[in-house]
Amino acid sequence: MSKTYKLKKPYKLILALCLITAVVLVACSMYINYSKQNGEDNISQNDIKNNGSENQNLENNNTIEDNTANDNTNTNDTENNETENNDSSNDNETRPPIDLSVVKPNESGKIMVVMFHNFIKEYKSGDKEFTTTFDEFRKLLDTLYEKDYRLISLSDYLNNNISVPAGFIPMVFTFDDGTSGQFNLIEKDGTLVANPDSAVGILEEFNKTHPDFGLKGTFFVNLGLNTFPGAGTLTQRLEYLINKGFEIGNHTYTHIRLNEAKTAEEVQREIGGNYKKMLELVPGYKMSLFSLPYGLPASDLRNFVIEGEFEGIKYQNKVIVEVGANPALSPVSKDFNPLSTPRVRSQGIEPVYMDLTWWLENLSREEQYVSDGDPDTITVPKEREHLIDKSKLEGRNLIIY
Repeated sequence: MSKTYKLKKPYKLILALCLITAVVLVACSMYINYSKQNGEDNISQNDIKNNGSENQNLENNNTIEDNTANDNTNTNDTENNETENNDSSNDNETRPPIDLSVVKPNESGKIMVVMFHNFIKEYKSGDKEFTTTFDEFRKLLDTLYEKDYRLISLSDYLNNNISVPAGFIPMVFTFDDGTSGQFNLIEKDGTLVANPDSAVGILEEFNKTHPDFGLKGTFFVNLGLNTFPGAGTLTQRLEYLINKGFEIGNHTYTHIRLNEAKTAEEVQREIGGNYKKMLELVPGYKMSLFSLPYGLPASDLRNFVIEGEFEGIKYQNKVIVEVGANPALSPVSKDFNPLSTPRVRSQGIEPVYMDLTWWLENLSREEQYVSDGDPDTITVPKEREHLIDKSKLEGRNLIIY
């Protein structure tokens, strides 16, 4: 049987103090180790931060030095970039989309190339078919404007550079023979201006209140005859028209009947001679638009109407307009042929079948070229897609709806 020993009271106290002391020492040791570890970690983090700051400062110093050295270059680059951005912004400016179901563009439709001849103040006698009054011309402009027609140049038609607002219909004005009723200059306050009683004067006046209608047209002249009789020299008359945005076309030198020409030399003298005279009057001006006098072709000599040479001056006509009575085809049509471009005659004192007034009543909007508002796209209804010659798009986007 084992014995149990009991400690006396003084010893119990001593043992308890020893245990308490041991616990305190262990706790102190753990605290010291923890503090040391934290101190080292803080020092390391600070070192890292300081080193990072020093490296950053070095990089910043290098950047400042580089920027200082390149201040002028950067300033110029910024200005250039701003200019390029502005230019790019202008070039890439998109047109607002149109509602095809409302506008119903049809850029496969027909375009009326209108032919004018004589303009007079009041009819008394003479030709009635190719003559109109100034007042009738004023009324015609109002009618065309209300019917959504807008003028383009013959060159724009040829090049398919048709820029009229969406939903509007392009039209071309042409004038044959260079008559004074079409255009003549008068002197006003020491300056040469278009006579207000002339087609050009009326167009200029109309353009002041209807600037979106356009101030365009092509004048086919015979420079061997009395062209635009009135004030100023012939050069001043031609330059006035050109500076206003009108075009000058070839109509032969003396308005001959080409079908009666016997030789190639005669045809070239009339067409090339007219072009040569134009270059003498307005150096550098290129005549590439041609109107057949009397609407008559040159039969077997047709190739010399298209191109030829006279006294070292070469000519090439890109458009040949006729007297024919029909609207012209779209420049992207499969059957478009600029060397055989029909024209619609303007209404004269005496209306005739298939003149402009007749067509305005009988040519439906659906048959005509209705613009989509963007010269860089060609938009046509699905049912008319087969009329388009895609090789004539020349980079333009074809939109079918």
